[in-house]
Amino acid sequence: MGFENKINIKENLDVPADARLPTKYGEFRIRVFHEEDTGLDHVALTLGEMDGPDPVLIRVHSECITGDAFSSIRCDCGSQLDDTLKKIQQKGWGCLVYLRQEGRGIGLHAKIQAYNLQDKGADTLDANLMLGLPADARDYSIASIILENIGVKKVSLLTNNPDKVEKLESLGIEVVERVPLIVGVRTENRDYLKTKSDKMGHHISSSDLE
Repeated sequence: MGFENKINIKENLDVPADARLPTKYGEFRIRVFHEEDTGLDHVALTLGEMDGPDPVLIRVHSECITGDAFSSIRCDCGSQLDDTLKKIQQKGWGCLVYLRQEGRGIGLHAKIQAYNLQDKGADTLDANLMLGLPADARDYSIASIILENIGVKKVSLLTNNPDKVEKLESLGIEVVERVPLIVGVRTENRDYLKTKSDKMGHHISSSDLE
């Protein structure tokens, strides 16, 4: 079955747009996958070839416009994105899958509403629940289809989130190892990271937060 057919049948994604993307971390290849059902564009940003003998260093990163674009420090997302590209550059090959799933899948508007509740004392998980939303609404099936179509099956996954590992494995991606990604710890996001550890099971120790 061809590349285009696999995408269209499995996830109703258009044939990807594909181009060079020179960055401060090296020259990447950018492929943008348009999802017809939602109208969202998802990205595979790759450095080097994806068919090497070793598991590919990857990160599946969910959009965070406040952290990724506006350099917010109330989360660690922007720091994780930056460090991912540095690590891929250092290794010489790897892949960033950038999913348009803002606010762990609840969207930007709801995320800012949740921020308001956090400003009043709620933690990052309870704020979502207070809005009648799930703690984590992300769907990694699109990530698995993108990885399959760029030829990636075995990965070294940059994440602190065991749920992400479990869900990708359930979708047929072999996670050979989990690579910790603890960066950008600050006074402004320490409670946020502690909630991720205490309530959401992320692999973040108390010493990581010092």
